[in-house]
Amino acid sequence: MFGTKITRLFNIQYPIIQAGMVWASGWKLASAVSNAGGLGIIGAGSMNPALLKEHIQKCKAATHLPFAVNLPLLYRDIDQQVQTIIDGKVPVVFTSAGNPKTWTPVFKQAGITVVHVVSSSQFALKAQQAGCDAVVAEGFEAGGHNGREETTTMVLVPLVAAAVGIPVIAAGGIATGRQMLAAFALGADAVQMGSRFVACIEASSHLNFKNKVINAGEGDTLVSMKKLTPVRLLKNAFSDKIEAAENCCVSREDLAALLGKGRARLGMFEGDLDEGELEIGQVSALLNDMPSAATIISTVWNEFIIEKSRIAAL
Repeated sequence: MFGTKITRLFNIQYPIIQAGMVWASGWKLASAVSNAGGLGIIGAGSMNPALLKEHIQKCKAATHLPFAVNLPLLYRDIDQQVQTIIDGKVPVVFTSAGNPKTWTPVFKQAGITVVHVVSSSQFALKAQQAGCDAVVAEGFEAGGHNGREETTTMVLVPLVAAAVGIPVIAAGGIATGRQMLAAFALGADAVQMGSRFVACIEASSHLNFKNKVINAGEGDTLVSMKKLTPVRLLKNAFSDKIEAAENCCVSREDLAALLGKGRARLGMFEGDLDEGELEIGQVSALLNDMPSAATIISTVWNEFIIEKSRIAAL
């Protein structure tokens, strides 16, 4: 049986992790991924504490296998969300968008495994020093909010792997078994995939958004809103407005006013393809179907094994 530091750390069958994506990764997707042998993640970024509690309870009812919660550390009600995760006895937490030093000791004291998402080797070292059990090295190809360093996965993963002694999970631009094998060659112990799981049956993202993702081509994403928090999304009427505003050198305040509230929900959850924020990675150009979570995992894993054998025979 193929095993890595990550499969042993999480007690999962395959070193494949589903990212905790806002408006796309509720309990249905997380439990389906875990039941298929990967690690499913509930994305808490779009949930208040009461809704998060409901998703944790439903996920535990739908799978007896390990799952995780992704928790952006800069969101409001963070203390309530932390307590909800602890009370729900969630085995693994992925933290992001904040300083892991603040909450990692709290989670560790509760017996929870902690992973932090980083965009540089410097942040990876800080996560290790904070007591995190592993890190996700997320390259600039990734969808959603990105680091300001703009380091791609191909460069970031070996830098992080060389810098820390804890396991490294590669993310950003990974949706196939061949890409997974490349990540392992760079020093990763597992991969995390977001965009691939956005366009699957169990994802809570709107069907309009899923169809937009699988019809996306090369060059259909861009990184926007660098004055606020950089985010990679599909080009549409909303992104055109943001780009025009940025080209006119508008202030942070004017850009924030143009963004408004609820843009990601409008696009990804409610299906408004014109005025919504459609967060997705560059790898969407490789996606052309909408399978189940179990099919995604089996397909990626089988391709990984085939490519691993092919490379070994060279």
